[in-house]
Amino acid sequence: MSFIRPEVKLALWRWREVLVAAGVAVLGVSWIGGPGGLLGWIGWVLVVAALALAIIGVQRARFRTGAGGPGVVSVDEGQITYLGPLTGGVVSAREIERLALDPTARPAHWILEQPGQPTLHIPVNAEGAEALFDVFASLPGMRTERMLAELNGASVHPVVIWEKHPMRPPQARLH
Repeated sequence: MSFIRPEVKLALWRWREVLVAAGVAVLGVSWIGGPGGLLGWIGWVLVVAALALAIIGVQRARFRTGAGGPGVVSVDEGQITYLGPLTGGVVSAREIERLALDPTARPAHWILEQPGQPTLHIPVNAEGAEALFDVFASLPGMRTERMLAELNGASVHPVVIWEKHPMRPPQARLH
């Protein structure tokens, strides 16, 4: 028997890194204001670590758009696998040529392109899609904040988030 409503439980789980960061920060501040000495210095380290964890946690929470969507995503040793009710496929994280977001699909879809493979469309709310954050963040030159802005924005057309080799003139902007 749970005393927490399911919606509240989901919201707390979505923001779990930020909540842990807040707890670590409170512990650090209590050590700074408490006994002092060596424990005070460790408290400052905890506060800095909590700040870094909170920044990362906010980004991850913004990336999580829900669960229970169609299909299942798994990331294993640099290989992204999507098994959906109608489609599916496998893409190597190192071989991704282009990452796009299609907000016109219901639900919105990540579009991953790899040479020699069919384009992979992954719903943003597919089960396990939160694992894609680390893969996308590790792409060279990826602007994570731009990706999150597009994900949570109200774009009316597909948007290219990242390209390995730009297919446009250097003076033309990607977004």
